Amino acid sequence: MRCIIVDDEPIARRGIEKLVENIPSLKIQGSFENADVAAKFMDTSPVDLIFLDIQMPGINGIEFAKSIPKTTLVIFTTAFAEFAVDSYEVDAVDYLVKPIKPKRFNKAVEKAINYHDLLISESKNANVEHVESDFIFIKSDRRYFKVEFKDILFIEGLKDYVVIQLDNQRIITHMNLKTIHELLPPNKFLRANRSYIVNRDRINSFSNNDVFITNYEIGISNFYRTSFFEELIGNK
Repeated sequence: MRCIIVDDEPIARRGIEKLVENIPSLKIQGSFENADVAAKFMDTSPVDLIFLDIQMPGINGIEFAKSIPKTTLVIFTTAFAEFAVDSYEVDAVDYLVKPIKPKRFNKAVEKAINYHDLLISESKNANVEHVESDFIFIKSDRRYFKVEFKDILFIEGLKDYVVIQLDNQRIITHMNLKTIHELLPPNKFLRANRSYIVNRDRINSFSNNDVFITNYEIGISNFYRTSFFEELIGNK
């Protein structure tokens, strides 16, 4: 994957460069101190993945992420954990808080690589074939998968696709999150933020800002927080 680094701090850029150098499947195409310079580079050079700081002079990382091609993935790298939920609003693959630990960095990159491979291989015609009361048929990679609603942990929106996360499998199909949400049983699936729908029956615990499903932590955005908790605990 072709990647670039955008961060106004030279030490931070060098730190990410060293982490990237340990991953053979990543190739650094450039390292930039602000979004304006990075945008000019991307006008002529395709980029698959951006390691992007949020607080920078000029255009901040969130605004820059909104302007990039849909085919380019983003991993935010920042010193401020409070921006995590905002990252969902621009379909970020992951959110890393500085100082970044190699193990956590590698996990984020693995996720990006998996998404990239899925996105370039998936047919544009993939869609929902059939919906029943307790399962749905999803077309993915020229096959139809029967997906039991009870087996879904959560559904993640990524660009023009959705990723259905099961216990031991991920299924990707060409569809937006709003469309698939309308096909799901409304009493079982809750919108946590712009990028995630969670299965209420698979929630292990939650706080005011996050929901935890097995080893996954998903942020609850301000926009959806009231409706999320009303649907989760208001009817009990």
